Amino acid sequence: MAKQFNEIDERLKAFIEAQPIFFVASATAESRVNVSPKGLDCLRVLGPNRLIYLDLTGSGNETAAHLKADGRLTLMFCAMQGAPMILRLYGRGRSIFRDEPEFDALLAAHFGGEEPRGARQIVMQEIDLVQTSCGFGVPLMDFAGHRPVLGKWADAKSDDELVAYRALKNTTSMDGLPTGFREKA
Repeated sequence: MAKQFNEIDERLKAFIEAQPIFFVASATAESRVNVSPKGLDCLRVLGPNRLIYLDLTGSGNETAAHLKADGRLTLMFCAMQGAPMILRLYGRGRSIFRDEPEFDALLAAHFGGEEPRGARQIVMQEIDLVQTSCGFGVPLMDFAGHRPVLGKWADAKSDDELVAYRALKNTTSMDGLPTGFREKA
């Protein structure tokens, strides 16, 4: 049975922080729906109605385009070990790009000031609804560890190569929407 809450309480925060993977969903009224898995210990709960995640360079940037055009953002967590539960966080989000002072402030306050190679933005969500559901259909799975592939890929690129890749892949969505993405000067 689904239950709805106005905010993340300490129990739900502990559940979120224990999950090695979460899923980000976004769309506009006219675009495709995008669902992306995220891991690598990149999420931080800032308060009962706010969180951020550090977003690394990828082959697309659909979420940034959808947030710029529409703002709706849903995050989903599901227990693959222990007691079953699915947790969805509904709200509005925005991208904070590397050239913004807020990016550096959030990085310092919540990620030890260390910008991982290939970081492209921080996504902030303002949460207006928290919903849990049973999760009885989610399989039990053992977590073997985070894949090192994305970090190795970014480490193998020069700064100029990362900038060129993001210019090619991260400035427009698959539906032609601008992401607003920009680089540090």
